[in-house]
Amino acid sequence: MSSSFLDRENTVAGPGFDRFMVPPAALAVHLCIGQAYAFSTFNLPLTRLIGLTQSAPGDWNLKDVGWIFSIAIAVLGSSAALFGRWVERVGPRKSMFVAALCFGGGFMVSAVGIHLHQLWIIYLGYGVLGGCGLGIGYISPVSTLIKWFPDRPGMATGMAIMGFGGGALIAAPLSVLLMKHFSTATSNGVLETFVTMGVIYFMFMMIGVYAVRVPAADWKPAGWVPSAHAKKLVTSANVSVDVAWRTPQFWLLWGILCMNVTAGIGVLSQASPMIQEIFAGKVTPLAAASFVGLLSLFNMGGRFVWATTSDYIGRRNTYMVFFLLGMLLYATIPTFGNMGSRPLFVAAFCIILSMYGGGFATIPAYLRDIFGTFQVGAIHGRLLTAWSVAGVLGPVLINYIRQYQIDSGVPKAQAYSVTMYIMCGLLLIGFLCNLAMRPVDTKYNYQAPPLGATPTGAAES
Repeated sequence: MSSSFLDRENTVAGPGFDRFMVPPAALAVHLCIGQAYAFSTFNLPLTRLIGLTQSAPGDWNLKDVGWIFSIAIAVLGSSAALFGRWVERVGPRKSMFVAALCFGGGFMVSAVGIHLHQLWIIYLGYGVLGGCGLGIGYISPVSTLIKWFPDRPGMATGMAIMGFGGGALIAAPLSVLLMKHFSTATSNGVLETFVTMGVIYFMFMMIGVYAVRVPAADWKPAGWVPSAHAKKLVTSANVSVDVAWRTPQFWLLWGILCMNVTAGIGVLSQASPMIQEIFAGKVTPLAAASFVGLLSLFNMGGRFVWATTSDYIGRRNTYMVFFLLGMLLYATIPTFGNMGSRPLFVAAFCIILSMYGGGFATIPAYLRDIFGTFQVGAIHGRLLTAWSVAGVLGPVLINYIRQYQIDSGVPKAQAYSVTMYIMCGLLLIGFLCNLAMRPVDTKYNYQAPPLGATPTGAAES
């Protein structure tokens, strides 16, 4: 593959190109990197590499193995922020190719760590290298999709980001199937599964690399005319990434995303034990696993449904629904638990997880509304540091407060009630951030420099 094939100028679509070919290209990448949500299927097998069927002396413990996922999510946010401008500059094809190399390579390096039984190599492989693939792959198609669909940016990003939420539905059974297939008297199949999945994901992500295109500079959808009456929170100007993160609007959006994600990711991290403890003796481990699968479906579907809805009711109003409805549901969940109503309990969390996924899919279009399309992918990358923070904050709140309650003598069935009310408080903070959103001051708008001059981030105030 020549380097010129990957250059941005060689990905410009010709006349007659069908823009609906771009979301599947983005989906090919997001379905692969969405495997991260199913990494827990490897946790127990990784603690039994020596013992095979159960942990033996010399095997790693579950606590240390759990850091692999945490490192990957932390690197996801930091790499998206670090490489955001590079992604904008080189275009989606080259950045998606690098993401495929990093993500597939992360599995390969981890396989070496498994072979040598060195956990730090897996931290470096899946956690750092794979985490870079997650971050770069996540933001690579966002700016391109928004430029292809200026009339429906929410729907476009929702179609792609839906894949990240649904990737686990493919990865979890695939991982179990491969480990079973490769299992022998001397191996539990984890090493071989890592190698196989690294190859599969690299090849599948390459479909997106070959298929993606960027629109010509003067391209517009047929028959589409930008509204002459600009909406209050939809700008026709642009703000550069280096200026955007210094505006109040960026940090309001950071708080909006962080609070929405914290409330949802904490539930995802403890969904199975939570429903079993709240409905002790009434929910089997198998039923709890089905509950987790159902939450994943709503997480995935919510990304498309809510993002598409935001094209009609507006991004700010969509987040108003997330926060107000979320507070109502979290406040009533302890009551559903005390009532012993499993259907209401499950329904409440399904709606919450749909809004968790919807928040991820709606935020790129919200950024576009506030900061324009110029460097929206890079701005999105920096905003994803909110995900890194929430990925730690949510599970910690759920786990530590639950344990404190139990240590204080609270029955396990009621140990989550305080956490649910704390989640209401976090959503209230997000609601207030969203309520405070205003258009960006015109002094921050980007001005293209004269030919030969050094670019400046904003107009002189």
